Amino acid sequence: MLNEKEAREIFAESGALMQGHFILTSGRHSDQYMQCAQVLQYPEHTEKLARHLADKFRDDGVELVIGPAMGGIIVAYEVARQLGVPCVYTERLEGEMALRRGFIIDACQKVLVVEDVVTTGGSVREVMHIVNTFGGKVVGVGVLVDRSNGTVDFGVKQEAVLTMDIQSWEASQCPLCREGKLRPVKPGSRV
Repeated sequence: MLNEKEAREIFAESGALMQGHFILTSGRHSDQYMQCAQVLQYPEHTEKLARHLADKFRDDGVELVIGPAMGGIIVAYEVARQLGVPCVYTERLEGEMALRRGFIIDACQKVLVVEDVVTTGGSVREVMHIVNTFGGKVVGVGVLVDRSNGTVDFGVKQEAVLTMDIQSWEASQCPLCREGKLRPVKPGSRV
């Protein structure tokens, strides 16, 4: 198991935590952005972070791991590898989250939903809805970084490798926009 200090060192060493003016996937603005792709490019870091999540759910009977594209694909794959179960992912089709490529979820199958970063939990909730639509049972949610500082509740067991309190604002309330010094950028996977 990683402790918080070790996890922070991994994210810092990889350059995953960025400073500036960012538009988050949720549409909110922030002066910090966690670009997990930076840490996931290193297999040794990915393995350690995924093992931490896998260990938290090892006794929960997980039969399938699922994550949303893009950020959740590598995390889902490595957590599934650690647990010795299959992995699938969702992706957007005409703006809606969908299970494609012939992937299925069996009725009553115990499913772990994983994601790289959670701010509002919107993508995770969309994936949970898909699992429920197929008749699967979400046994938990695992994330690399919970930037809501634990305020997002999915109604199931949830674990994060790193929990952070990173401030964000509605676009209309963003102090960085009011200052006009930094133009906002959208570094996430949804352009």
